Amino acid sequence: MAYFEHDGCSLHYEEYGQGDPLVLVHGLGSSCQDWEYQIPALAEHYRVIVTDVRGHGRSDKPRERYSIAGFSADLIALLEHLNLAPVHLVGLSMGGMIGFQTAVDQPALLRSLCIVNSAPQVKLKSADDYLQWAKRWALARLLSPATVGKALGAKLFPKPGQAELRRTMAERWARNDKRAYAASFDAIVGWGVQERLSRITCPTLIISADRDYTPVALKEQYTALIPNAHLAVIADSRHATPLDQPQSFNQTLLQFLAAVETKPKDH
Repeated sequence: MAYFEHDGCSLHYEEYGQGDPLVLVHGLGSSCQDWEYQIPALAEHYRVIVTDVRGHGRSDKPRERYSIAGFSADLIALLEHLNLAPVHLVGLSMGGMIGFQTAVDQPALLRSLCIVNSAPQVKLKSADDYLQWAKRWALARLLSPATVGKALGAKLFPKPGQAELRRTMAERWARNDKRAYAASFDAIVGWGVQERLSRITCPTLIISADRDYTPVALKEQYTALIPNAHLAVIADSRHATPLDQPQSFNQTLLQFLAAVETKPKDH
């Protein structure tokens, strides 16, 4: 367990294994704990760094507006703190948005990019979009983190054999700081870098669960906008793919990273 300071905030990170640096960034309302099924497998081959995004986990939760660009600045500060670059970067959901932001702003910092169940923009266009986000906004403020965690666990891990995942999710979600969670939620809405995706120069893997919140077709559309990207679909999975299909996820990621490693670094 370690910490570094950036922009008046103490940020938590952990390191495992040795080799080329591989950074994992979690999603909204999560923490670095949710990479528990990835760390042992990945640390056999890489120096794995997991971090708690500002407002999450063991990192500080300052009372201010949050932004995806701000989260990305924290990540870049971590890379500078550890003198890491270029790195393999993996981001899940909101972590994928942080990955996209970093990749378009500082493409030279990345050796590869893996985006999991995410999108390069969250723009509200239709009346239904506004209704859905208003509903989620209200629930995030009205319900306790424990109540939200139970509901999310039931939605993400509905199978009888996933009771342990449901219990763990409810327990971890209950630890969220309600105000910081709401501020992070607000950071997502209206954000986007889709028009800048051509700036991403590193090999890119887009991973989509077949039952993610957003359809595979949406991922196909933005994958086509990234110069050196391909899409992998993981079957029988929902939004928390690293938790509900860890073996398939780890195998898909490791195969991608192994292929990147065989290429010269200047390509």
